[in-house]
Amino acid sequence: MWVRQCDLDATSDAPLPIPARIASNEEFIPPPPSPQQLEYAARLDTISAEAAKRQGLSRRDFLRTGSGMAAALLALNQVFGDVYEVSAEEVADQEAFKEKWPKEQFIFDVQTHHVDVSRKWYDDTPDGRRAVRFFQMLRPFSGSLAKSLELLNRAHYVKEVFGDSDTVMAIISGVPSREWDKNPLPPDQMVATRKYVNDLAGSQRVLSHGLLRPNLGKKEREEMERQVKELKIDAWKMYTGAELGEKAWFMDDEKVAYPFWERTRKLGVKNLCVHKGLPLGAFNEKACTPLDLEKAAQDWPDLNFIVYHSGFRGFGGLGRGTGPKVVDKKTDDPQEIPWISDILRILKRNPKIKNIYFELGSTFQQTSARDPKMCLHMLGQMIQVAGADHIVWGTDSIWGGSPQSQIQRLRRLKMTEELRDKYKYPALTDKIKAQIFGLNAARLFGIDPKAKRKEIKADKLTQLREQYQQDPAPSNTQYGWVWVDDGRDPTVPIGG
Repeated sequence: MWVRQCDLDATSDAPLPIPARIASNEEFIPPPPSPQQLEYAARLDTISAEAAKRQGLSRRDFLRTGSGMAAALLALNQVFGDVYEVSAEEVADQEAFKEKWPKEQFIFDVQTHHVDVSRKWYDDTPDGRRAVRFFQMLRPFSGSLAKSLELLNRAHYVKEVFGDSDTVMAIISGVPSREWDKNPLPPDQMVATRKYVNDLAGSQRVLSHGLLRPNLGKKEREEMERQVKELKIDAWKMYTGAELGEKAWFMDDEKVAYPFWERTRKLGVKNLCVHKGLPLGAFNEKACTPLDLEKAAQDWPDLNFIVYHSGFRGFGGLGRGTGPKVVDKKTDDPQEIPWISDILRILKRNPKIKNIYFELGSTFQQTSARDPKMCLHMLGQMIQVAGADHIVWGTDSIWGGSPQSQIQRLRRLKMTEELRDKYKYPALTDKIKAQIFGLNAARLFGIDPKAKRKEIKADKLTQLREQYQQDPAPSNTQYGWVWVDDGRDPTVPIGG
């Protein structure tokens, strides 16, 4: 059966800083925890109980500290091998963990979300009421709609992204719909969030996507001009698998898509952020594959095709009602990662393609916790084939909570000697991690990291964060559905 992870966390004495289950926001059926994930949770239970007692803390309080994160990384190493850079000293000593915190990293998260909490649409329309049920599943709070929505609003977005994590810049992203008045965060509201955060900070902290739907035809070309000229959006977000009452579409369709690429070129928007992989229950699965990128990237070399989720098919089933599917046969070999490997094959046979980029939202979160060695294969192959300068950082927050756990994992992830020797993968150096965390996205979006660091250090949001960090209140919980095995039909959520 499925249950909400936050409900499990509410009954747990101490939510884990790195999850032991993959949580789904209904983009896929959550798979059962693997034997290794269960072993990780058991080992962390033992490590944290002993360390918390020595530090005079409860397990809950201990696991919210840096030493608690170190304990989680150490437990993962005990299960998966030496994949994270961590020491027993950091588990025992809070200051030892803090000393390894790189304070100058430019962390630019290109995939973040929240929702517009205006009540009228939710109350007055069938689509709004369906959206409410979805958001309450993500962030339930004692049956209170107002509280559930509050946990996804702009203010909470600022807290979880800029207060509870080391993120310094972000792009606010959205989800597709045919009509904007039936969208939980339409382009105008995304741009309003950009203004809200930047005004609060007194500097540029947030950029905004526009939403582009080429399968809606000529009228959409007028809408794209409005978003560029009036809203001044910074990039496009697109969902090829979203049919929206029309047929699904493909990036290389000369009749449907190419007029939009020509128009966006003239309008000066070069970054095309496209959802690939993770086929939503209502999406066209074929259109979620990345096979249409090859011709499009070749035909439009001056546009950047930023592949959200890196095309990762996911560990779970591919939609509601499809039943549990942990991995397919290809993923038994961690070198083959559906559908990321399809993009890698495209790049191998077309070495002149330089305008396809891998975005890590949801993909890094899932692979680094469930199968760190698969994550290392993924990053190693991306660097070998595309280059470290073609990977951009995204977390899909705040759907699942604060991105800080993911940040800590990438900071500490290391390429094992075995993988370096056998597959000739490069070491995950500080330079490569700096590129992934933010320097690559900064280049794509015309941001000067040195100037931006100076500006950010003096802005109001930094001051607010420093005040907040005097007595922080982070939560280790995830949100969304996870698998609990009780013998019931796995495709049906409890209460769903």
